[in-house]
Amino acid sequence: MSPINSPCFFWTRCVNRTFTRASWTKDIRIRTANRFYWSTSKRRLTNVLTNGSAPFLLGLPTLSCLTYGAYHTLRNSPVVLALENEEVLEQADYLYSCAETHKLYQLLLQYKNSDNAEYLWRLARVSRDVSVLPETDEGRKKQLMYEAFEYAKMSLEKDDKCFAAHKWYAICLSDVGEYEGVKVKIGNSYVIREHLERALELNPKDATTLHILGYWCFTFSELPWYQRKVAAVVFASPPTSTYEEALQFFLQAEQVDPNFYSKNLLMVGKTYMAMKDEQKALLWLNKAKDYPPRTHEDKEVHKEAIDLLKKFR
Repeated sequence: MSPINSPCFFWTRCVNRTFTRASWTKDIRIRTANRFYWSTSKRRLTNVLTNGSAPFLLGLPTLSCLTYGAYHTLRNSPVVLALENEEVLEQADYLYSCAETHKLYQLLLQYKNSDNAEYLWRLARVSRDVSVLPETDEGRKKQLMYEAFEYAKMSLEKDDKCFAAHKWYAICLSDVGEYEGVKVKIGNSYVIREHLERALELNPKDATTLHILGYWCFTFSELPWYQRKVAAVVFASPPTSTYEEALQFFLQAEQVDPNFYSKNLLMVGKTYMAMKDEQKALLWLNKAKDYPPRTHEDKEVHKEAIDLLKKFR
């Protein structure tokens, strides 16, 4: 097999739309609950500005008597803008949880020039999501992949303390590497791991980051000797890892968020298989097989788990 066509160089395909959605569903519920006061306050403030109840709260004449300048100043105050940002993010997370990809893309595209990293990494994520939809043609897919990378890079520039910015920069960097050739992709793998580790440092409880790190390790653990030789020609020290390291990340992801992703269950089973631990491999492959298939990827995981379990008969 040519190293260019080898699955080891395309590890980030595991980071598909379904997987990333699974990692955020729980967070969305938490964030939505935390934002109830903010969104409610924003609606109340909007009502105050528009329904004539301003005199009661502000001690001012009704809105019709306010000068445009005064209204404009209040409307664009930091407090009001902060409330608006919270509401837009709440709406964006809701659309993401509902898999309304195109609607979410159109919503966030309005903020592509924003200075807010929270908008930009979400725009990177949804741009990537649109790119991998079955109906997206190859030309548009490539364009979206590069746009996603630019948004992720902008997000990181705006806030390098944002764990999601680091995570999506790593994912998008790997995506564009698919179009840059093997040498660039191998070189990028070092940078990808650095940003994933930084994301994990900023948020140790993010299961998706742990999973991707596990997959990174698994990929380079499986690298055949002849592919390592090819990589060594390009780099003096090609990326290396072990199944033990991969397993540690996969299991940590399960500890953080049990059963959050069918593919993680499968990868735990496959790693135990590679380590020749048949009993534990059977346990985790059966978990993957029994995972409720809610998405197309879940169905693929179900099928692969069944195929792998047949090898133990």
